[in-house]
Amino acid sequence: MKLRPLQDRIIVKRLEEESKTAGGIFIPETAKEKPQRGEIIEVGNGKKTEDGKVLPLDVKKGDKVLFGKYAGTEIKLEGEEYLMMREDDILAVIE
Repeated sequence: MKLRPLQDRIIVKRLEEESKTAGGIFIPETAKEKPQRGEIIEVGNGKKTEDGKVLPLDVKKGDKVLFGKYAGTEIKLEGEEYLMMREDDILAVIE
């Protein structure tokens, strides 16, 4: 199934975090928080202004991004979990 977000919405797949700290301590699954980093899977065309023009997005498919802890809406597609969010929910692009 192919999913294309509308306007300034973006589909992100979370990236897995390390299960071990820098000091070598393993973090159990129950103590882990959901990652705040992800990879953009699909992007919409851009945000429409009041006069009908479309502003392109600053991010593109394949970018690795940092987003807020409670950003987006979780969706499940073909057994995979994704987040759908607006471009405003993205804090930074990881280069």
